[in-house]
Amino acid sequence: MKKLLSFLKDYKKESILAPLFKMLEALFELFVPLVMKKIIDVGIANGDRSYIVRMCLLMVALGVIGLICSLTAQFFAAKAAVGCSTKLRHALFAHIQGLTYSEIDDLGTSTMITRMTSDINQVQSGVNMVLRLFMRSPFIVFGAMIMAFTIDVKAALIFVVTIPVLSVIVFGIMMITMPLFKKVQKGLDRVLGKTRENLTGVRVIRAFAKEEEEIAEFGEENTALTKLQMRVGRISALTNPLTYIVVNLSIAALIWVGALRVDAGIITQGAVIALVNYMSQILVELVKLANLIVTITKALACAGRIEKVFGIKPGMTYGDVAGYEKKKAALREGGAGIVPKGEQEKTAKEPGRMANGSEGSRGMEDVSPVYAVEFKNVGLTYRGAGAESLSGLNFKVKPGETVGIIGGTGSGKTSLINLIPRYYDATEGEVLVDGINVKDYPMEALRDKVGMVMQKAVLFKGTIRQNLQWGRKDATDEEMFEALEIAQAKEFVDTKDGKLSAPITQGGKNLSGGQKQRLTIARALVRKPEILVLDDSASALDYATDAKLRRALREMREKLTVFIVSQRAASIMHADQIVVLDDGHVAGIGRHEELLANCDVYQEIYYSQFKKEEGKEA
Repeated sequence: MKKLLSFLKDYKKESILAPLFKMLEALFELFVPLVMKKIIDVGIANGDRSYIVRMCLLMVALGVIGLICSLTAQFFAAKAAVGCSTKLRHALFAHIQGLTYSEIDDLGTSTMITRMTSDINQVQSGVNMVLRLFMRSPFIVFGAMIMAFTIDVKAALIFVVTIPVLSVIVFGIMMITMPLFKKVQKGLDRVLGKTRENLTGVRVIRAFAKEEEEIAEFGEENTALTKLQMRVGRISALTNPLTYIVVNLSIAALIWVGALRVDAGIITQGAVIALVNYMSQILVELVKLANLIVTITKALACAGRIEKVFGIKPGMTYGDVAGYEKKKAALREGGAGIVPKGEQEKTAKEPGRMANGSEGSRGMEDVSPVYAVEFKNVGLTYRGAGAESLSGLNFKVKPGETVGIIGGTGSGKTSLINLIPRYYDATEGEVLVDGINVKDYPMEALRDKVGMVMQKAVLFKGTIRQNLQWGRKDATDEEMFEALEIAQAKEFVDTKDGKLSAPITQGGKNLSGGQKQRLTIARALVRKPEILVLDDSASALDYATDAKLRRALREMREKLTVFIVSQRAASIMHADQIVVLDDGHVAGIGRHEELLANCDVYQEIYYSQFKKEEGKEA
């Protein structure tokens, strides 16, 4: 909770002035019954109309001053609450952005959206109400009791009994409802998650005619949430009737005792009216306090959920710039260097190269090679998983090489390439980029080296130019068109009105699947990466366009190290080396011809897409 309260530090003045002005309003309100007492005991009793008018004007003045104080308090409370929630929302968003994929997977998207929106709104309402009423209501309650003692001690003893009873009711209901409100927010998470799934997957749902089933499932979640809210609502609703019963019984007792004491000549009629007014004030304030408690209960439940997210620490730590530069310098001083392209091709064709990825003893005598990417006995186990997703990965990729990654569904292809930009950490072994462990890279340095094109083509609402600038903010139009041309997207961009200024709707709904994929490839190329990873990102392209794209990548001036993840054998058969995965293990590494001769898994995939005669010709 200290973390959340820290966001009010910049609003110390407002946090003090808001309750202070509310206390002033309450103070003026406490004087009203005394003025009323004077009107009855002096003005009406003596028939002094001018006195009555003066006292009535005084009551109006107290009301006006109280209103001004109330509006001022509301202004400061609203400013503090809105400002605090804005800072909290920014901080929570920044914290979530710093979490790794593993933590985000654990939390879930729907619950993060709920905490960013509904939960923070509840906290904002809680802060606003606390600053306005948390000091005022107790001040009125105890102030009214003290003022009652100044009028008549014996009659005021009724207040001493009433206030503890009311406190037990209010705080008892609060203790019961607080855990239930937490359950309500969790139920809201589930409903939001279901809604999000239906909205994002609406086309699939309609394609398989599953609308009725989804409506039924949503109805079940919504009904469960409704029942829970009604249960909490019923318990919270007990607050008003119970407090009204207690207060009205107290007023009845007060009138009875007051009548006896008036009859005995101990107090005046005006005093009884003042006591009843004070009891009514207590009733009103306790009802407000009860509603405030409900709001605070919700706010505290939501604050706890937000605090839980802040309590999740990112599982990855990145290297610092100074350490990274030292490691680069150490590699250079140690004689390490980039293997020339001609030697790369020569080495790749060595007879010592095996399908399992091992190499012969022959090497470069004049230079210690720095590989673009190197996997050393790498294994990956996802958090909460029962078994490894990847294990025993060992292979090296020289700068400028094209690497194909192929395997059956669920074989670990995407898991493998996610280790290169360090979206996930290898749980065993090391992943090296340019001879340095990815864990030693500053995040910006590593991500600048790697251009990722995900399986799902994600575009944002805006223009084509704005989407390409996600790759590099300062990219020129010429650089963008160059990237579009390599990605085979220039042809359809040129047909759009405005070309780079052509609009793209949310998620690229106004583009075909192939157009979206080509734009995402262009976006990655705009950043001028050293390593380009295409994670099955040409699946919507026809074979001719796919072939043109691969040819354009090979002919680029900057010789990129390219990883192509694909289900198509045709897309990776001309790669410098092909990594074949089978259930998280390497089934074979080598060129197309070697794997076709020696790797059963590759043969099965290849011949499922090409006739055996064609395979022999190849």
